[in-house]
Amino acid sequence: MRVLVSENIWEFDLEAALKDISAQRREQALKFKFEQGQRLCVLAYLLLKKALRETYGITDNPIFEYNEHGKPSIVGHPEIFFNLSHCKEAAICVVSDQPIGVDVESIREYKESLVNYTMNDEEIAQIHSAEDPAAAFIRLWTMKEATTKLIGTGISNDMKTVIDTTRYKYTTVNRQRYIYTICENT
Repeated sequence: MRVLVSENIWEFDLEAALKDISAQRREQALKFKFEQGQRLCVLAYLLLKKALRETYGITDNPIFEYNEHGKPSIVGHPEIFFNLSHCKEAAICVVSDQPIGVDVESIREYKESLVNYTMNDEEIAQIHSAEDPAAAFIRLWTMKEATTKLIGTGISNDMKTVIDTTRYKYTTVNRQRYIYTICENT
């Protein structure tokens, strides 16, 4: 597994990068209304290009196809699994020879209604007893979203039952302003 994370959102030439990526990804990036969203979308793709070049020797721009839930795969490379995510502080790319999911989220204040809607009783107790409840919520949320990205279903209506530590391995990294979790099969 190869993991690439970048916080260098403002440290690359966006116009040059847009010319160096696939037309498909350029179109996706330009759908973002604000420059920060465009940069994050491009940065995640640039991380994927780097990982593919360094890990597999692939130098062409990857083109995506999507399953019925929107999970991307690389056209012509069914043996390569990847996942991308970004928040306002960072972009992340994970590449593997096995199905993989990743999510990165900024640590921010949360709403109790969201906690009650997405977390089960045990997870709610963990959040409320944590030294930093906001970080505890984001850690659990990234675990849930990384799981749905691994299995390719996207966010479902019942997020309370998503985390399964008997079936999946979770690697969670807490940075100062954001948290990311990688989910893979055990």
